[in-house]
Formats: sequence, C-alpha cells, structure tokens
Amino acid sequence: MSKMKKIISIIGARPQFIKMVMVKKELRKYEKFTELLLHTGQHYDKNMSDVFFQDLEIDSPNFFFRLGSGNHGRQTGLMLKNIEKILVQEMPDFVLIYGDTNSTLAGALAAAKLHIPIGHVESGLRSFDMKMPEEINRKISDHLSTLLFCPSKNSVNNAKNEGISSDKLFLVGDIMYDAVLFFSEKVLKKNTVLSALKLDNKNYILATIHRAENTDDPVRLKKLMLNLEKLSKKYTLVLPLHPRTRDAMKRYGIIFTSLSTLKLIEPVGYLTMSMLEKNAAIIITDSGGVQKEAYFHGVPCITIRDTTEWPELIDEGWNCLCSSLEFDLLLYKVERMVQKTGERPQLYGNGNAAVQIVKHLYNFIIT
Repeated sequence: MSKMKKIISIIGARPQFIKMVMVKKELRKYEKFTELLLHTGQHYDKNMSDVFFQDLEIDSPNFFFRLGSGNHGRQTGLMLKNIEKILVQEMPDFVLIYGDTNSTLAGALAAAKLHIPIGHVESGLRSFDMKMPEEINRKISDHLSTLLFCPSKNSVNNAKNEGISSDKLFLVGDIMYDAVLFFSEKVLKKNTVLSALKLDNKNYILATIHRAENTDDPVRLKKLMLNLEKLSKKYTLVLPLHPRTRDAMKRYGIIFTSLSTLKLIEPVGYLTMSMLEKNAAIIITDSGGVQKEAYFHGVPCITIRDTTEWPELIDEGWNCLCSSLEFDLLLYKVERMVQKTGERPQLYGNGNAAVQIVKHLYNFIIT
C-alpha cells in the first residue's frame, strides 16, 4: 500500500482563506492525501483573519507565524525564512499556493529552492502593470510553479505568451465561483447585516479600499475619500474599513463628515461581505477578488485602479476602471454603471474548479 502524500497549503490573506477552503473540502475526499495548513499571518487582525476562519469553518492552521504587515522586502524575507524551516521539517510531496500576495511569493521561492513541486491556484493573471507588487508576485510564482491552475482563457494565454509550457497549464475555472455557489445558502441565512445597518436591498453602494496604491499616497487617498464622501450625500454608502486604510486616514488626518448615509464599519467576515455584495446596487473597490464577486452576484462594479487583472469584466461592461485622474468623475461613473443589466456569460467556468484542481493533483502525485 502506497504511503499518504503530504500537501502543504500556504495562505496569509483573506482571499486565500476562501480559495483554500474549497480545495481542502475536495482534498478530504481522497484517502491518499493529507494536508497541512501554513498561515503566514500576513492578515493578522482579528477581523481580517479569525472571523474568516469561523465563517468558513476552517480548522486552526498547523503552522501560524503571525508575521503581520511591513515593507515588502522585510515581510517576504521573514516569510521565506519561516516557510523554508517548515518545509525542511515536513518535506511535503507538494506545496499549494494561492493568488498573488507576498505569502504566495515566499511560498513559491521556498518550495522551488527545495525542489518541491508547486501548484499555483489562480495562475496567469496579468494587469501588465509592474508597479503593482501583486503583478511581480504572480509572475514569479507562475514561472516557479509545476502546475498552473488558471481561472480563464485570458489567464492561460497570458502564461503561454510568457513561454510557460502548455503541459503545465490547466484551465479549471475560478475557485471563487466555487465558493459563491457553495456558501450561497449560508449567505441567505446571514441576513442580519442589512437590518442592523438599516439597508434596503439594491439601495446602497458598497465600497472597499485597501491597496497600497490608494492608501500610501496621501494626495490620492484624500481625493478618493473626498469623492466617496460626496457620493454618500446622494447615496447610502457602506465602507468596511480595512486596517491599512484606517491607519492611513489617521496618519493623513482624513476625517469624514458625520452623515447618516455614510456607514463606516469594521471589516466583516466572508458571509456578511457576500450578503452586502449581493444586495448592493453597485460596488466600488480596489480589490481583485471583489471585482469577480460583484460579477458572480450580478452587481455592477467600479474598480479604483489604473489597471485590472480581470480585463474580461471590462469587456463585458460589468466593470469599469476609475484611475486617480478620474476620482472627480466617480459620481458620473456610478450613475452610468448602476444601470447595467443583462446577461453574464460564464467567463470563469462552472463552479467546479476545486474538483478539477484536485484531480490534476492526483494525476501528478499519485499516478
């Protein structure tokens, strides 16, 4: 009888928790796999980590570093050092990484240097903007990976165009779509947030801001927040405040006018966030994952960035970009996008990405 094959999944940020839990559910169906969970602690705030583990019913990680935030080089270096120590100790048969964070990059580097095969969930995404740390992370991780699990045809083509061999590429669909479908019933039951915030269905805007390109530039952040405040004078605006954004606002002395239609709240768990997304009239975000979740819920989206790694959403008209030069046009963009209706083609598969990912893992590791 062949021995169990050990897989270590490396996560560190909220979107990775969601992707990982869908793969974990599928891995449990295979007796020959044992999975260990390594959490770098990149998202360490209670509202950024613990509540997601509770919502998604994830077991406590086997390894947890609690490294927290910091400059990219320092954070990635500390992660690399600690991940390498665990990989040497455990010597897994395979390492799974997710998305495009510093945790992704550190996991890829550590595993590659130890000659451990790597599977990258959500491969091939490109914004073609090398100013984005995420673009650097995802490109390096893709080129170090053994199996690349791609969410869309665009992502497959991006990887091919960089010379990555076709036999490494697998079009599996989007793992986040798996999660939206799987948790939809629980989301419907988690309906207290609308009544608690006195929100009417499809009668409010949901906004999330956290990326460094918006929070680390005081001029840009002040202009963005000024326009969100203006927006809230016409529409009810719900803004779950990311710790990075909250700290930046405090650092730069940004204070909102007290308005009953501007609802600043703490970060929320996955189920509550899904409920807010599903019932919003429109979503304003700089998050990669929230752009897609808006699409899955049939909600128009405005992305507060210069570029996006999901260009097909722009092509379909369900998303539009709002760069820093266009912040004063935010109200106009909202009034134009909020009218969006119509069909949503299945750009990201059928909601069975996890099934396909684990089958490919089985074929690679076991057979």
